[in-house]
Amino acid sequence: MLSIYRKKSVVTASLIACLTTILMTGCTEEKPKPLSAPIEVGVWQVTTQPFTLQQTLVGRTVAHMTSDVRPQVSGIIKKRLFTEGEMVKEGQVLYQIDDAAYIAAYDNAKGSLAEAEASVLSAKPKVERYEKLIKIDAISQQELDEAVATLRQDEAAVLVAKAALETAKINLGYTKIKAPISGRIGISDYTPGALVTASQSDALTTIQEYDPIYVDLTQSSSQMLQLQRMLKSGVLTAQTGNIPVYIELEDGSLYPHMGTLKFVGTSVDTTTGNIKLRALLPNSEQMLLPGMYVKAILPVAVNNNAILVPQESVTYNTKGQATVKVLDGEHKVHQRVVQIGDARDNQWIVTSGLKAGEQLIIEGNTKVSDGQTVTSHASANPTLTTQEGDQLLTEAQKLPSSQQ
Repeated sequence: MLSIYRKKSVVTASLIACLTTILMTGCTEEKPKPLSAPIEVGVWQVTTQPFTLQQTLVGRTVAHMTSDVRPQVSGIIKKRLFTEGEMVKEGQVLYQIDDAAYIAAYDNAKGSLAEAEASVLSAKPKVERYEKLIKIDAISQQELDEAVATLRQDEAAVLVAKAALETAKINLGYTKIKAPISGRIGISDYTPGALVTASQSDALTTIQEYDPIYVDLTQSSSQMLQLQRMLKSGVLTAQTGNIPVYIELEDGSLYPHMGTLKFVGTSVDTTTGNIKLRALLPNSEQMLLPGMYVKAILPVAVNNNAILVPQESVTYNTKGQATVKVLDGEHKVHQRVVQIGDARDNQWIVTSGLKAGEQLIIEGNTKVSDGQTVTSHASANPTLTTQEGDQLLTEAQKLPSSQQ
């Protein structure tokens, strides 16, 4: 009996030990874990600011005036009186055509005029005498009529002779081929000894005036329609007065003079879908030559209440819609669909979906989701870099007024 009692005591002690272990283990597993700290995000208060809407268009320079030099009479070129590539003045003699035949024609016409005038001097007194004789019936009416007719024929011959003399004089003047405009003269395709003909199709040379100079630009019809819609809706205010034009050269440098927009096309090119624009720029230093490729920056309108946000604050949902995350007064995250316009390097222009005063999440926006409660700190105003066109416009607006 004693041994049985001892065995029961050992079993009971073992059970108590096991229960104690289980209870201790269960208490340890059920101990609650500490809660993780809320995610911290950086926010930036949305503000509005005046924003100049610019269009960057490409184009080429075009001479202000171009004139092909052609002969107006036929003959052999005796002299070329200019240096290729130099500046010439309007009326300057460029070529001399052999004028011997034209001098002779002029002298012949001059003699014919003198002969016709002599005939008038002879016929006029005769008519005056016949008019006196007819009054005393000394001659017949027919004789008087014949004398008057002869005088009228001689007077007509004088007019013809004068016209012939003037024509001969003009042709003689055309033997000196003159510059029709002022400008820089090109290569001469004809040399002394060459035969030229009146109104030939091939030009002797070409003169171009490029101070001032045109810049022909192209704008897509879709760009024009978008701008017109924004102006009509009141989002943008059109530039008043002459629209300034700033030029970036092929090497990336700023052209040191401001131009103005002079012409906007009235039709769309059916091949390219583009509209032609033309600007006029001063070119006293002859820095711009016809045919150069340039970029033009045109500040076409102003948005006085533009909202610009950093591009990293904008993401896209599964529908491809642009979204941002904003923080409300209770520190809850709200995902917002927005409409964006033009890009300005590392910034977007938001046209709808955001209002001034809202807290935009610009740091940690990809780590939080809609409805989540977060903590926040004020982020410094984001550094918005300037687009190439904006830099050009800023630099151009600093040009001294004398250069503009």
